[in-house]
Amino acid sequence: MKRLAVIAGAALLLAGSAAAQSTGTADREARGYWWYQAPPKAEQEKPDPDALVKPVIPPMAELATWTPPKIRTLIEQQRDYAATVLTVDAVADFWRLQDFARRKARAFAGVTQLAMLTHPELNARAANPLVGEARDALGAQKDQVRRQYLRAHAGEFALVMFARTSCGYCKVQWPIVQRFQDEMGWQVSLMDLDRKPELAQRFGVEVTPTTMVIRRNSGQRMVIAAGVETYPNIAQMAYQAVRLLSGDIRPEQWLTGAGEENGFFDALANGPVSSTDPRVIGGDLIDAREPRP
Repeated sequence: MKRLAVIAGAALLLAGSAAAQSTGTADREARGYWWYQAPPKAEQEKPDPDALVKPVIPPMAELATWTPPKIRTLIEQQRDYAATVLTVDAVADFWRLQDFARRKARAFAGVTQLAMLTHPELNARAANPLVGEARDALGAQKDQVRRQYLRAHAGEFALVMFARTSCGYCKVQWPIVQRFQDEMGWQVSLMDLDRKPELAQRFGVEVTPTTMVIRRNSGQRMVIAAGVETYPNIAQMAYQAVRLLSGDIRPEQWLTGAGEENGFFDALANGPVSSTDPRVIGGDLIDAREPRP
């Protein structure tokens, strides 16, 4: 029996050796005789992001060619380094970088003034003068343009103010809305939500007073005031609302005031500014000189 066990063990060893040789031969045939496998690279230790490293400050001539984000990063690195070591030289280097950034900003401001003088179309002063007499004249001109436009659309639109009997602010707002009727010739209506509560849900009114521009014979309407507003604001918002509902302006031009079309304060004066503008075709902008829809 002992002899049989020895013979069986030898047979198993020979079988294992033969299997290993067979596997090795198959691997060599699959990979080729000259196949070589590089040893795995040793994992490199990642640098400690909080390690104290002294920033390298280049000469000013080189620093002048850097972009502002790159300069800002260097200033922040030098600040952190100086605040850690607290040496005179490190702190002085930080303030030297700050001084460089200050001078660069001042230089940019100076060149900007020259650019505004060279290209006055980029300067707001031509469209928005700072001198008192000129501003008064500009304001009167805008009021005239606004008044003519609103009077021309008096038969097409109406002004509605939603109120409640218990609303004290409504009593303050109503005379202001009535003034709009006197000056612009519009029909002005007062809707009491206490008497007709269904109107609140129909028109989406949640607070009182709410003043709304409504286009006759259509479902178009727009809130122009929620709460008490001054008469100039009511007139300006009504002017903008009518222009928008009439298709004379796009939403991007909501802040374009009376008489400011195609000027400095017209967002669309020089072409589209959004991807949803109908003048953007296939990612290409139509010539800004073409008429707007």
